[in-house]
Amino acid sequence: MDGAGRRIDRGTSTPCQNEGMPIRTVIERGPKGKRSVALTIDWPGWSRGAKTAESALATLESYRERFRPIAGLAGMAREFAAAGPLEIVEDKVGTGSTDFWGISFSPSATEHGPMGEAELERAITILQACWAFFDGIAARVSPEMRKGPRGGGRDRDQIIRHTIRTESEEFAKQVGLRIPERAALSRDGLHQHREAYVAAMRAYNAGEVTRRMRSWTLPFLIRHSAFHTLDHAWEMEDKDLSTEDGALVKFPGGVETGSSHEDRVE
Repeated sequence: MDGAGRRIDRGTSTPCQNEGMPIRTVIERGPKGKRSVALTIDWPGWSRGAKTAESALATLESYRERFRPIAGLAGMAREFAAAGPLEIVEDKVGTGSTDFWGISFSPSATEHGPMGEAELERAITILQACWAFFDGIAARVSPEMRKGPRGGGRDRDQIIRHTIRTESEEFAKQVGLRIPERAALSRDGLHQHREAYVAAMRAYNAGEVTRRMRSWTLPFLIRHSAFHTLDHAWEMEDKDLSTEDGALVKFPGGVETGSSHEDRVE
């Protein structure tokens, strides 16, 4: 049921000119019906929330073009261009966090068990594309971000730090990876974290990590990491105040550069 009491049936597709293979889509509703999420299974990171399931699905479709660059960075531009309409394959109730944040916080029915090698590598490639997209956005947006109606909101470097620290110090623990606090907030530290994170995912999938996740699964972890990265990349993009690309950014020590985020993380 959506927020108005109407059911969105499984198998329903959104209107789309593309006649390619339907995109497997999951609806996740908060237990109290305050918010819902629509997410795609095969394109980790492409996920949007709203007050109702119908609105979430419409918002997800509206982000198709915004996700296209990520597919391109992953080397999957042709596959993404050939993809068909969104098709609901599961309609599930999420956790209390779904109601509170409007974000998916639990695995779908298909996100359980070990991943096949090709499936895992494809998901990792898309996650790495999300990282590259995030780095590119962070490199060109204004240091100061557009504020909300009440003057609130974080600036660029606060968003960058939050995104990197949440992934490296919280998400990575799910696959047995622990790093010192703030260790990924340097150029080399971020590179090392990402390499270690991917290696830990592969080791976890191979059964080499003794401590297993309780409520999360590896496919969900990858999807959630990709979503978190993209959500904040799009946040910076939407709140950018610069009128031209290449806004100067500072390293610790005062060095200024307009190059990629990989060269300027604080």
